[in-house]
Amino acid sequence: MAQKARKDRAKSNAAALNNLHIGSLIVNGVFLLLHFVFRARSLLLWFILSLPSFICQFALERTGRPSYDPATKALKSSGEDLSAAGLTEYMFDVIWVTWAAAILVALFGNWAWFFWGIVPAYGIY
Repeated sequence: MAQKARKDRAKSNAAALNNLHIGSLIVNGVFLLLHFVFRARSLLLWFILSLPSFICQFALERTGRPSYDPATKALKSSGEDLSAAGLTEYMFDVIWVTWAAAILVALFGNWAWFFWGIVPAYGIY
């Protein structure tokens, strides 16, 4: 029974991480495309304010990605539960707010980076 739970968590984590990386690629790719086409968006602000999101994605990847034995393909570790409440949930929130801010900036201009201020405001609250 425990092995089935580990396999289910590994499958869930792998799907969540793949979706996270695809979403990041789409949002950041569209932002960069619009930046290079219209040149009205600040690339420096994008990099600085996206850095926490990239760090959170890296941390989630390192802790949540299941690992397999290369020889036998057996599950070695299912990774940490990415659906857990607490810090994991907060890291996903940082990523999603950053994506929302990047989309708003891509559509409406640099003033929309103020939307990203929700993250530290929530932390202070």
